[in-house]
Amino acid sequence: MSSRGRPGPPPIEGLVSLKVDNISYQTTQSDLRRLFDKYGEIGDIHIPRDRYTKQSKGFAFIRFYSKRDADYAMERVDGRWVDGREIRVAMARYERPLDERDNDRRPRRRYVLQRLSVCVRLKC
Repeated sequence: MSSRGRPGPPPIEGLVSLKVDNISYQTTQSDLRRLFDKYGEIGDIHIPRDRYTKQSKGFAFIRFYSKRDADYAMERVDGRWVDGREIRVAMARYERPLDERDNDRRPRRRYVLQRLSVCVRLKC
């Protein structure tokens, strides 16, 4: 349980995550479960929500126990229309930064600046 008396997130170690983009703000976990569970055993479905409005952010994570099932689901569901929107399904590539997992504060953005060096040679 969290400090606020709510259950914490389920353990996701060992699960294979798909990121589903462009879902409707009305799409529910049940809708996604019905769409994806025919392709394999689902360990977790997470729809991130705005902290203040509680409205969906328009994407979700579907976590499968098997990479093979996740690959199959991605192949079959990517590009389908759900709740009037064409969804995009891809393997989730990044975890939340450690500082965001440890507390539930507003996410911090990290920017990486690269300096480009230009070398000009002049005739002497």
